[in-house]
Formats: sequence, C-alpha cells, structure tokens
Amino acid sequence: MNGPRVLVTGGSGFVGGKVVPLLRSAGVRVRVLAHRWAPTAGPRFEVVEGDLTDPGTLRGICRGVDCVLHLASYIGKDEEQSVAVNVDGTRHLVVEARRAGVDGLVQLSTAAVYGNGPFRGTIEGAVKPRPVSSTSRNRLAGERFVLGAGGVVLRPYLVYGRGDRWVMPALLRMVRALRSGLPDGGSALLSLTEVRDLATTFARMALCSPSQRVTGVLHACPPRPVSLRELVGVAHRHLGFPLAAGSQSFNRARRELISAGCDDHLLDLFGVDHWFDATRLRAAYSCAPGTGLPAGLAAHAAWYREQLS
Repeated sequence: MNGPRVLVTGGSGFVGGKVVPLLRSAGVRVRVLAHRWAPTAGPRFEVVEGDLTDPGTLRGICRGVDCVLHLASYIGKDEEQSVAVNVDGTRHLVVEARRAGVDGLVQLSTAAVYGNGPFRGTIEGAVKPRPVSSTSRNRLAGERFVLGAGGVVLRPYLVYGRGDRWVMPALLRMVRALRSGLPDGGSALLSLTEVRDLATTFARMALCSPSQRVTGVLHACPPRPVSLRELVGVAHRHLGFPLAAGSQSFNRARRELISAGCDDHLLDLFGVDHWFDATRLRAAYSCAPGTGLPAGLAAHAAWYREQLS
C-alpha cells in the first residue's frame, strides 16, 4: 500500500509518538520534522531537521507531501516560547504547506480552549472559546492559521495513557488533597480520550482520500463521558489512587486544595462538566476515540504505576 506522503510534527511527543508507528505499519511514506530528536531514518521514513520557530529551517519541508499532521505544541509557562511555537510556529508551517500546495492539514489542539465550563454534550460551534491559560490562548491563536488554510483542528479534552505526564499525576495530587471528599460528590462529567485511540484517529485522517476530508473544528472524544467519581474509582482499582469518599461543596474543596498547597485550577479541570460531543468526527471519518475508561486505564496501568511510584 503506497498511501499518501505524510509530514508529522511532534513525532516524538505524547500523541505523535503513537501516530508515526501506525503510519509506518500502514506502509505510508512518512517525513518527520525533528527538533532536538534524531530518530534513525529508514525505508519510506525520512527525518528532516528543523525548528518551527525558525522559518528558514522549514523551507521545502512540505514539498511532495499530501498531508500534514501538526502534532507539535509547547505546553509550559514560558509565554515567549508558547507564542513562538504555538502561534508563530503554526503560522510558519502553514505558509510552507500552502507554498507546496498541500490540501490535507490536520492539527492537534485541545478542548481546554473553551475555558472552565460547564460544558455538557457540547457540539462544535455551540460556545465561544474563552481560554483561561496562556497555553490555551496561544493554541487557539495558532488554530486560525490551519482553519484559514482549509484544514481541520482536533480538540480532545483530557488525554491519558502511556507518556501522560500531566492528567493522572494532576488527578493524584487533587485526590490526595481532598480529604473531605470530592466536590459535589464527583458528579462532574468529563471527556477522557485514550492516547492510542487519538493516534488511530489521526492516522485514519491522514490515510483518507481528499474527497473524504472535512474542514473546521472536530471534537476528539469518546461517545460517553465519565464522572469524576467514576474516574477516581477506576484510578483506585488500576493505579492504587486514594479512594476519595464522601462529598463536599465546591467552595470547600477549593479551600482544601489551597490549604494543601495545590493549584485550585485542578477543580476547574476535573470538578466541572467538560463533556464534548464528537458525533461529527465519527460521521465524517467513521471513527472516533471510543475506548472505555476501565479498559483504557487498565492497558496503561503498569506504566502509570512505575511512573507515579
């Protein structure tokens, strides 16, 4: 199977590191933009050194490419670096893609661009993004270049699995601090996407024909949300997390987090409804993340236990 020629940015990252092997196993000709990472090139696998923040290093990177999977992003507190990668870097890449005539452009973003919520069964376009962090603001700003070029932006909410350095560690910090119980009994409904599901979705989108491609924003979430109470229970069974029993008010939980020295923004992420509808993605590509939380977390339990110990 020849398949399309695909350029991947962020090929060594949390999601990209799972996408690249899927593409290679499908026989796709893969070109990876490498920055501070030098994988070994091989048959139908090309490595090109470059830096999204330096447009001169990107010249010609999209030449001969049918689809670009833009999976690279900066998630950190350095505002200058965040703008350089998430905003300007995306712009530089899109300029190169348009110069090369690439008509398949897919970007990984985040549903965190919508802000604190609550969101319950929210479809694309139903609410205006109101990001509360600089990272989310800059990732949203970068989206406009992809969308302006007729590309598609995928927005998962919380992504977990092997390589996750944030979601489950943050949940563990929160449940350890909430000694009086979960906010509102853990009733908040959350969209959690397993990383291999998300990688498979990107690979499927790269492999589709131009006539199958859609444009715009798509949510990349399972059909069923999970409650915070269920999330904590599954993490307790598979990862050994404390089982936060009981219920307390949202405001009391916030005070308890602060007194424990934790970032109270964790409550806004885990304790408020963030449930996003992905019907449009499933309809457009006959696929979408769908692995249930118990099976998904069980598959990554050994890695999480080793990392969190």
